[in-house]
Amino acid sequence: MKLPKPIDEKSILKSGKRFNIPNEDSYQLDTTYRAYLFSLDTSKFKHQIKNHYQPLQALYYGKNGNLESFQINCYAGGFPNLKWNRNETFQTFLPKQQAPVDSILPLNSHLKFLLPLSQTKEENPDNFDYYVIVHWNRFMGRQTRRLLRCVQKNAKLSSGKKLKIVYVNNDNHFLNDF
Repeated sequence: MKLPKPIDEKSILKSGKRFNIPNEDSYQLDTTYRAYLFSLDTSKFKHQIKNHYQPLQALYYGKNGNLESFQINCYAGGFPNLKWNRNETFQTFLPKQQAPVDSILPLNSHLKFLLPLSQTKEENPDNFDYYVIVHWNRFMGRQTRRLLRCVQKNAKLSSGKKLKIVYVNNDNHFLNDF
């Protein structure tokens, strides 16, 4: 893991290419995401806020806009590499539940914090059975690559379902945290 550095759109797209992220599915996380999470009652939602604040995440939303499967780095386990497929989590579509599913960030709220890049092709989530939002970054290096590979490989198991994966870079979001 490296320290986060500022990243511009050109660098996001260049890094995304190395991670097999299509330009048309690339977003950047709005800095207001943090403010939203910490505007929630921290005594009531302490663990949920912590989970949604992790640098690597894969959130699987169903047709109804509710979170149905949630994968985050702190639940993956493993050393020196995160074991995203521990307990065969990604062996089925929908992936098995790894982190506790909650309702503090339904799809319609989450989408408000995604900033499209110049080449992003925005699509209506209602056109899909599952909408997957992956938070990724450069500073987590190979751990990012390993998560993205798991998500992309798992997507191949979604036969018969309309699936959309969007990739949200969050490097700038974590600039002042380390």
